[in-house]
Amino acid sequence: MSGTLLDEQNLLTITEISRICSVQTEYIVELVEEGLIAPETSPEVAEKDQPRTWRFTGTHMRQARIASHLQSDLGVNTAGVALALQLLDEVETLRARLEAMGATRSR
Repeated sequence: MSGTLLDEQNLLTITEISRICSVQTEYIVELVEEGLIAPETSPEVAEKDQPRTWRFTGTHMRQARIASHLQSDLGVNTAGVALALQLLDEVETLRARLEAMGATRSR
């Protein structure tokens, strides 16, 4: 079993995220165009629409991997992937809130 640990400070290029997720760069471009992931762009870069200027976080990498698995393994369409990613994000937010509430109560 192998994996790539990535924090939110280390940003990936489109080539790196594609390699890590075992997908073509065109697939990552598709995810961005569909609004499923939104790459980081720096304000000083004039070519924000150019994939070579995009940078991706660990969260983007996880979303791209999930999207890829949902589509290739389960045949989920783009709308279904978008819904699944949104719901997973909501679950993560709720878990964090519950943890925070638990930490507050134990004081």
